[in-house]
Amino acid sequence: MAIYALGELEPSIHPDAYVHPDATLIGDVRIGAHASVWPQTVLRGDHGYIELGERSNVQDGCVLHCTRLDPTILGAGSAIGHAVHVEGARIGSGCLIASGSVVLNGTVIEDGGMVGAGAVLSYNSHVPSGHIALGVPAKTRPNVSFGPEQIARVVESYVMRAKQYRAELRRLD
Repeated sequence: MAIYALGELEPSIHPDAYVHPDATLIGDVRIGAHASVWPQTVLRGDHGYIELGERSNVQDGCVLHCTRLDPTILGAGSAIGHAVHVEGARIGSGCLIASGSVVLNGTVIEDGGMVGAGAVLSYNSHVPSGHIALGVPAKTRPNVSFGPEQIARVVESYVMRAKQYRAELRRLD
């Protein structure tokens, strides 16, 4: 895996976390227990920090960045789907950010909030607990179709998948 210090800034990875060998971590990146980072994902903590809570996952092809004013924080038990861009946002616990979405600086997604696939949340957006953001630009509404149980199942599947990858992944050349 590509793990880089930038000056004095170094990633901190809990021993029980899983970072795929094809992921890239740069600078002040903090990864909690049983969290996972998947292939082709880049976490660049150069002008602030990025923090992934316990049991959270950042799936394939994501880009997470931050600013001096806006760290990127993903709460415990949350999932970021494939090809998502998060820039300086605070995402609570038990959240799901679906594939292909964009979440920009200053955005706050409360615990249990969700972002639908392909949605774009502009600067300083807000997703209340139990709501989903949909569309371009995203608009929020109560989430009646995908609840905390489904999000917990997604999170648990990635915790189990990370254990499998840690034990069984091997490179073939």
